[in-house]
Amino acid sequence: MKELRDILEAVAEARRRGQPAALATVVKVRGSTYRRPGARMLVMPDGTMVGSISGGCLEGDILEKARQVLATGTPLLVTYDMTSDDDIVWGLGLGCNGVMYVLIEALPSGGPADPVAFLDECVTHERVGVMATVFRVEGRLSARVGDRWMVHADGQPWGDRLRDPVLVEALRPDIDEACRTCRSRVRTYILPDGTAEVFIEVIQPPVPFIVFGAGHDAIPVVRLAKALGWRVTVVDSRPAYATRERFPEADEVVLAHPEDVPQRVRLDDRTVAVVMTHNYLQDLKLLEVLLPSPVRYLGVLGPRSRTDRLLRDLQAKGRPPTAAQLERLYSPVGVDIGAETPEEIALSILAEVQAVRTGRSAGLLRDRRGPIHERIEGA
Repeated sequence: MKELRDILEAVAEARRRGQPAALATVVKVRGSTYRRPGARMLVMPDGTMVGSISGGCLEGDILEKARQVLATGTPLLVTYDMTSDDDIVWGLGLGCNGVMYVLIEALPSGGPADPVAFLDECVTHERVGVMATVFRVEGRLSARVGDRWMVHADGQPWGDRLRDPVLVEALRPDIDEACRTCRSRVRTYILPDGTAEVFIEVIQPPVPFIVFGAGHDAIPVVRLAKALGWRVTVVDSRPAYATRERFPEADEVVLAHPEDVPQRVRLDDRTVAVVMTHNYLQDLKLLEVLLPSPVRYLGVLGPRSRTDRLLRDLQAKGRPPTAAQLERLYSPVGVDIGAETPEEIALSILAEVQAVRTGRSAGLLRDRRGPIHERIEGA
């Protein structure tokens, strides 16, 4: 998400200066590749690049092709085949053993066909969106490479639809499914007048991450979460701690007591919450509020025995947690990396949150059976 934010900021700056820019997007892969579909890189004519589509080995070639696209205004689909065992491709020893398809297009200056405006809308207003991008066309279809259909997850359209009504109808059920499942996919549509290949991408807004407790050890947690591009809120009931000076990186610093939390911050099924107040009674009140809420993840700092006591006290108060609530509770918070310092503990916490969000076990990659990346359906 940080990469996307950087690209959006760079596009805004380029447009303020009246500079053209090209966007390179990975739309499909086969086999093992460094980046997955949806990875983006912004390219300026002067060679400035923001983001990446590889580990640095393809960017130079992308730059040259982006300059061609900016000169002609015609989108270009580039295929990078890195499956050669000898790895003669580019002479760089890439070793990825995969094929990557990259769509390079000149960005419009705005309007209903502007993909950057849609991405910015999703990020700024924290809305899930779906963007269907045509990247290959054969036959007599009226759709063209670079055409898009963009909608929000609630079905609200953004801008103009594709110009080919037959392709629109074929796309509709897959767009609906992507909205429902939040899973990206690549689809090939064989139609009476030709064939189109489309990358149906789910655009996820920044992760809403709430840290309850503004102590010294919360500072590296906030800093690291912001480095990941998450939307970070710090909540504490102590005026001397809940300050912008202590947490300049946070998107929001909220001074609130636990009972006021539901009215002061958004708690939904995308929210990640970590409780680290170091105050037992505060934690007890926070768990009363957070356990019944729909938050996706609830981490509690401290030893297991302390959390067990908190749960027993909740039960004694007539607020016993349900099995579903306990499934979303992680305590002791973090993965086992031998963390001791505040920075190491922050790394442990954020690693666990990322693993839970992506459905991973947070084990060693050398012990993983199968590919590292989940396959994009149809890619």
